[in-house]
Amino acid sequence: MISYKPFWNTLYQSTETTYTLINNHHISSATIDKLRKDKPMNTTTLNDLCRILNCKIEHILEYIPSPDDQTL
Repeated sequence: MISYKPFWNTLYQSTETTYTLINNHHISSATIDKLRKDKPMNTTTLNDLCRILNCKIEHILEYIPSPDDQTL
């Protein structure tokens, strides 16, 4: 499973807030909701978040193995 817990830590340590992401950087409230609920999102959005927060992808997400993962 992909977890966006690192995003929240990175956001907290930055000068940005969910308000500024939505209003200044045009990140949708639906994207913020996806981050809260660990829902899938596209790589363009992840790229935008890395650019805005000036961070690496591992500061946005992490992979956590889960028994609920799809069988390959």
